[in-house]
This record gives sequence, structure tokens and C-alpha cells, in this order.
Amino acid sequence: MSELKQNYYGSLCTEMYEILHEQAPQDELNFYLSYAEKGKKILEPLCGSGRFLVPFLKRGFDISGMDLSGEMLAKLKQKAPDAKAIQADIINYAVQEQFDYIFIPSGSVSLFTDMGMCQRILQKMKELLAPGGKFVFAVDTVFDRCEEDSDYKVNVSVKTKEGYDLVLKGKNHYDEKSQTQFSPSIYELYHGAELLQSETMDFQTHLYRYGEMDEYLRGCGFKSISVYSNYQKEPAVNDQCEMFIYECSQAL
Repeated sequence: MSELKQNYYGSLCTEMYEILHEQAPQDELNFYLSYAEKGKKILEPLCGSGRFLVPFLKRGFDISGMDLSGEMLAKLKQKAPDAKAIQADIINYAVQEQFDYIFIPSGSVSLFTDMGMCQRILQKMKELLAPGGKFVFAVDTVFDRCEEDSDYKVNVSVKTKEGYDLVLKGKNHYDEKSQTQFSPSIYELYHGAELLQSETMDFQTHLYRYGEMDEYLRGCGFKSISVYSNYQKEPAVNDQCEMFIYECSQAL
């Protein structure tokens, strides 16, 4: 079994992700598309296999992407060989250009459970944002915590295109003090009863309380901050929603 990695999408994880989430949810995609303008530079950090990036490309937007997972980026390149996407750690992503619009969908900012690191990433996004640009992203909330599971159990089982069974086993523990959801996972690929491959993933997310992220954003220098509870842009007023969606503007 491979080494346990925090939030790294390996080959089996990527395979299951593609089967279950090949297309972006339409309401979420429309929400992020609504901020895009032709002729403006767009960046999607943590672009993964491109379920958002590819629809942006097909609509003629000038979009770039980056992700740490080579496995996920390989899937993206299969779909869009000409996509401008590089393999990089978000904190070390070094480009000279600035972007008019940066977005991180699907609650992916919650993957950064070290809050010091998270604040450095937010600062990095602000530095990459052009004057007048917008940074839009979502985080998971404490309302979205999973039920406690002390033992591994099968969460999902899918068929691969080769006809193999790909199984995800997981368990959950929520730490109140750090607001971290621990969801260690085991991916197993079977041909009948024969185990062909196994892969572990140390999946962790930070679940946010109302107002928590706002403080980090203000600390990074963002002045104009809006927070929504859904893709219809209803304002968030408490923790009783599954996500907070942030819209931050860079001063001109």
C-alpha cells in the first residue's frame, strides 16, 4: 500500500473522481462563469482534471490552471491537450502575470487545514490578482461535518471502463478544537475477488465558522468582501449552510 498522503489525488482517487464527478454541477459552473469576461485573464488554482477549466476553454475564455496532482492534470490534458495548466504547489506557484479573475470552486480552499498556510495562500491569491480583479472561492462549513465513523466502511463502489470494481472505504472523525474533518480513505481496485491495486489518502478539511474566513481575508488586505450561502447569492448570515462562497475585489 502506498504512503498515506494528505489530500493528494493519486491514480485510483483520480479514476473514481472522474467517474463520479466528470462534469461540474451546472449551477456551480454557471455561477463561476458569470464572473468571466472575454479578453480577461483567468486563473483556476487547484484545477484538477478540468471539470471547470475545460468548459471555460470551450467558451473561449483565456484561462490558466495549476494543480499539484500529476494524475489529475494528465486527465485534463486528455480532454484539452492545449490547456494552459502546470503542475505546481499553490504556495510556490510563480508567474510574472496577474489575473483579472481567480476562482477556486468545490470548497477546495478547505483542503488547507494548516491555517497559517491557508493565510499565506490567500495572500498569494491577492498578489496574483490584477487591480480591479476578483477572487471567488468556496469553503465548507461546520454545518457540513460528517457523522463519526470509527471503522472503515464502503462508501462508494463503481465500475471502471475496463470492468473492474473500484471501491472507496472511509471513516470520519471531527476535531472540534481545530475544526478539522479527518476522513482517511482506502481505494481498492478489484478484478472479481482479486485485489489489483490499493491506494490510501489522508483526506482532511477545515470546516469554517461564520465570520472566520472574513478575518483572514481582511488580514490579507482585501477590503471588499461579500459572502454567500449558495449559488443564488443569498447572503450568509450564520453557520447553517453547507458552504460559504466568497467574492473578494482587488482595489484599483
